[in-house]
Amino acid sequence: MRASGTSQDPAAPGAGPEGPFGFLSRRRFLKVALGAGVVVAGGGAGLVALRGTAPPVEGLRFLSAHQYRTLTLLAHAFLPRGGAFAMGAEDRDLARDFDAFLAGEPEANVTDLKRGLLLLEYGPLFFEGRLTTFSRLDEAGRLAHWEGWATSGLLLRRQLAVAFRRFLTLVFYDHPDAWAGIGYPGPSFGSGR
Repeated sequence: MRASGTSQDPAAPGAGPEGPFGFLSRRRFLKVALGAGVVVAGGGAGLVALRGTAPPVEGLRFLSAHQYRTLTLLAHAFLPRGGAFAMGAEDRDLARDFDAFLAGEPEANVTDLKRGLLLLEYGPLFFEGRLTTFSRLDEAGRLAHWEGWATSGLLLRRQLAVAFRRFLTLVFYDHPDAWAGIGYPGPSFGSGR
């Protein structure tokens, strides 16, 4: 039971007022990051060099160019063009949509999202011991790595996978171009029906 008297699982993504990334507390993030520190003996400079550079992106309010790149590549792996329908994440700028969505979110949620993107970016290094990052993997490697998050033995990875999947799906199918593919005729209010 939570202190508020509800029986909602506090570890479930979206549980409580903290938002979809509320489960990614500072303690949990540090625990994973410090645990991975053994793998990363080269220190912070090595991590920055491993990440490489990201092209600048104009007009972002919350995401850095690196975070934008990671989220864009995740969206392309998760919602490829020609998957369930012809349209894919490459046809939309879901990372920019995400950046715009963050404008209405509490600072704690924005911080949690950024932590989640950092873990995803360094996931191949932290969780698989590979000397690479998510953004440097080829398309098949990114998809394989991402799919491993949903079935991981580490609860934090599974929770992040659910949270990112929920959000990317929400923003992708919110666009009128995707409605025909799911048989949604669009909102009925204001249509004179």
